[in-house]
Amino acid sequence: MVESQPASVEFLTPEESADVDRALMSSSEKFLTRLTISSLKLLCYIANDLGVPVEELTHQQIIDWIENDCKIRREQGVEAAVLKW
Repeated sequence: MVESQPASVEFLTPEESADVDRALMSSSEKFLTRLTISSLKLLCYIANDLGVPVEELTHQQIIDWIENDCKIRREQGVEAAVLKW
C-alpha cells in the first residue's frame, strides 16, 4: 500500500453533482446516487492502490484499507489521508 497520498482526491466532481441535482429524483434518491458514485470511485481507488482488479476486492481488503487510511489520518493528520472526513 502506498503511504504518501495525493493532496486531494475528488470522489464527486461539481459536474457530477450538478447532473445529480438535475435528475428527477427525491432528495434521498439524489443522496444515494451521490453516495453510489463516490463509493464506486473510492472502490476503484482502493483497488488501484492495492494492485487488484476492483471486481476482486474483498470486504476485508476494503476494511483494512480504510482502517489504514484512518490510522494515517490520526498519526500524520487529515491532509495525509485519502478520506477527509
